Amino acid sequence: MACRNMAISESAYDYFPNPTHYDEMVTSGNNRHHYQHVAEWLEQTPLDLILQSRHQADAIFRQQGITFTVYGDNAGTERLIPFDIIPRIIPAHEWQVMSKGCEQRVLALNAFLHDIYHEQHIIKAGIVPAEQILTNEHYQAAMKGLTLPNHIYAHIAGIDLVRHSNGTYYVLEDNLRTPSGVSYMLENRKMTERLFPDLMAKHKVLPVHQYPDYLKSTLLEASPSTSAPTIAILTPGRFNSAFFEHAFLARSMGVNLVSGSDLVVKNDVVYMKTIKGLERVDVIYRRLDDAFLDPLAFDPRSMLGVSGLMSAYRAGNVILANAVGTGVADDKSVYPFVPDMIRFYLNEEPILENVPTWQCRKPADLSHVLANLPDLVVKEAQGSGGYGMLIGPAATKAEIEDFRAKITQCPEAYIAQPTLALSTCPTFVAAGIAPRHLDLRPFVLSGKTVRLVAGGLTRVALKAGSLVVNSSQGGGTKDTWVLAE
Repeated sequence: MACRNMAISESAYDYFPNPTHYDEMVTSGNNRHHYQHVAEWLEQTPLDLILQSRHQADAIFRQQGITFTVYGDNAGTERLIPFDIIPRIIPAHEWQVMSKGCEQRVLALNAFLHDIYHEQHIIKAGIVPAEQILTNEHYQAAMKGLTLPNHIYAHIAGIDLVRHSNGTYYVLEDNLRTPSGVSYMLENRKMTERLFPDLMAKHKVLPVHQYPDYLKSTLLEASPSTSAPTIAILTPGRFNSAFFEHAFLARSMGVNLVSGSDLVVKNDVVYMKTIKGLERVDVIYRRLDDAFLDPLAFDPRSMLGVSGLMSAYRAGNVILANAVGTGVADDKSVYPFVPDMIRFYLNEEPILENVPTWQCRKPADLSHVLANLPDLVVKEAQGSGGYGMLIGPAATKAEIEDFRAKITQCPEAYIAQPTLALSTCPTFVAAGIAPRHLDLRPFVLSGKTVRLVAGGLTRVALKAGSLVVNSSQGGGTKDTWVLAE
């Protein structure tokens, strides 16, 4: 049966998810088989003990500095990402489909990136309009004709998945520039193992701890040097929203964390300044956007990058992960073409479906969107982090009309999608255990082989009814358990 009669001091609590949504734990009033042990744990554990565990997790995260930055918030920038201690569980057969689908998608996206900077077959075939690529602000002419090792552009990709009310997983978006969140995936797992070892012991949960090793192997495989290549993580600095992750990954892989001022280019070779002198750098895992990488090639005002870096890159003396110019492939106006990319480059049918998408640059799509704004989700084509969105069913009339004016003024800057009924999962909130909407971001590593750890970052909307899971918009995270067969 669904979770019932949970002790909250002397009272009882019931978990009743909305029957019109797919709930990860409960179906038709009964607990799904793979959630049985968690449901029993919730039934037997007083909520004040669960609250105590959450406070303990918060204290440990704060002590370890596991934070993110909210820009422009007058209340302060450093925040803990709320960690929900009730795990999200994925059975083996579902993960097999999801992981294969993510791998297929990233293979096609890497083929697309190589193609648009070389022969442009997909444009010549009329599958993707030339103007959506060649005039895209993320298309970098400096990458034309540059052939990268293994033809890999997106060494690290985050593929955002959601489950609709029919139980089907959809790809919501692709993150190929500087996808973040993997450190929270790893720290969430450590926290769950620490707080609930007995509960984990009842499940055959596949590990995620090998991600730093996978990432290091992927970066080493990209290196132009065959002997003891040096890897560095290039960070914008400690005020960046993901700085904790930059430092965490550098420490986990045993590589150097550097800022732009720590690097110098001489004779098209990148060197790191050390107390022993200059040391050559072969691979840079960069965590800043294209525009800031090299003031000589991009924005001359940038104080974060390295002068001459693009010259060294084009000379083949250093690898940047992810490659310059990958942003054109995760632009939301290019997203609708990914299923066609899979068919074109791989000669396969997509394993994972796209969310139906209207491109406001098309007159017919624009008319449909403007006529149905209260029912749609509208996104900036080049937006991220949950900013620049309209969720029609949750918006006021004034917000809808404001977006109508924006779309009408610049339709090519927006896409629209139906409002999906994202799946829910039991989540510990102020009122107790309640259903909250969530998504999943598996991380795909592309080198000589494709590597994924089992799971990813589950993000959860903590506000009742909210579909926005981004941490910058008040969302939290969960540990993601993928079960072995």
